[in-house]
Amino acid sequence: MVPALVLFLVFVLAPIVVAVYTGLFRWNGTGPMDDFAGLENYARLLHDRVFLGDLERGLYLIALSVTLQLPFALFTAVLLNQRLRGRAVYRMLFFAPYVLSEVVTAVLFTMVFLPGAGMADHLAGAFGLEGLRGKWLADPSTVVPTLFTVMTWKYFGFHMMLFLAGLQSIPGEVLEAAAIDGAGPWQRFRHVTLPLLGPTIRISTFLSIIGAIQLFDLVWVMTAGGPNHSSETMAISMFQFGFKRYQVGYASAISVVLFVISLVFSLFYQRYVLRRDLSGAVTPGGGR
Repeated sequence: MVPALVLFLVFVLAPIVVAVYTGLFRWNGTGPMDDFAGLENYARLLHDRVFLGDLERGLYLIALSVTLQLPFALFTAVLLNQRLRGRAVYRMLFFAPYVLSEVVTAVLFTMVFLPGAGMADHLAGAFGLEGLRGKWLADPSTVVPTLFTVMTWKYFGFHMMLFLAGLQSIPGEVLEAAAIDGAGPWQRFRHVTLPLLGPTIRISTFLSIIGAIQLFDLVWVMTAGGPNHSSETMAISMFQFGFKRYQVGYASAISVVLFVISLVFSLFYQRYVLRRDLSGAVTPGGGR
């Protein structure tokens, strides 16, 4: 395990320690760190409207992901788990966007939402939605829903495949027994399929939430956090302050807070949500 531990120490633990240390200084990224600020950078976060807005947008994206994206992926997985002609082709088509890199996806949809010439404006005009023309990524009221639409197109296929794997692991005998007992399709889904799919749903929810918290490249390429900070995330604010404004100490404080939020959520989720799925996998003494 030594090689893996060395890599973990060098590329995970060491950067965390450096970020915590750097966050205690006013530093522009060059020269010695000699302007000690203590917890000033962290106190500044509590009054920074941009950062507080990042937190709100993160929670908004999490709520949309859990209430819209995952149910849509589950619905699609249930449909494609049926005996349909060409279902392998549909699975491939729905999963294909996930294979594309975030940068390629962002460039593609930047052209789709291009004001005046993009396909989105033409469709809006065809369906009588003239008020949306040119506003998709340019208006603070529409930019986040537009970005979420792109996120859903990009990631729902991944969650769909997770749900498909979970559905195919459910024994057919259980569903047949429920049907023999008189359970209809909805009752079988509600009382048999969903409970047995619980571990997959919980893992998919965890991945979706962590992804929303750490979202960066898709938003950066499409909007760079604009207009007027209305689509910024914590990761984008960290990049802006660290590499654009040369406030590395403050950017390090943002990165530490982002890490702490992710860590606390992960520990809480594992302790209280994944507890049933992990029970018995690891004993208190470390044995298996």
